[in-house]
Amino acid sequence: MGGEAYWYTVPYNEDLEMVLADLREREFRAGRYNPAMPFIAFPITPASPAPGPRHDSIEDALAASGADGTRSILDIHMIGDEPESFTAGPLPPEILRGLYGTDRPTRAAVEADDSFTEEIERGTAAYVLLYEGDTPTEVYFAGCSFD
Repeated sequence: MGGEAYWYTVPYNEDLEMVLADLREREFRAGRYNPAMPFIAFPITPASPAPGPRHDSIEDALAASGADGTRSILDIHMIGDEPESFTAGPLPPEILRGLYGTDRPTRAAVEADDSFTEEIERGTAAYVLLYEGDTPTEVYFAGCSFD
């Protein structure tokens, strides 16, 4: 079985560790993770199902998900310098410039061409800061589950 892609767009804050922690907590509280929801429909919207957590903590959910992982941002534990196991890293500027002609893409540009997500390794995630003019306004996280 192949990995499952997932992606989220959340408000920007310069503390990306906090942004990731808040997103993980939001998705845990919503119950949008395997095994509470074996397969999640993306993109997440206000109308997306949110059955609530089926475990006492994110750690319990991770343990219950087994080799498949949670198929969600819960599998990503930290922000790093590059995408690697359990880690979200920035998409390199040269890839951003190649795809969008800038290293400060807008949300519309990334939503129109998210082809970089096809290169994300299982169990990792990449993030892109989304801009309005010269101001970062959102963070786009994209990842691939373990299985």
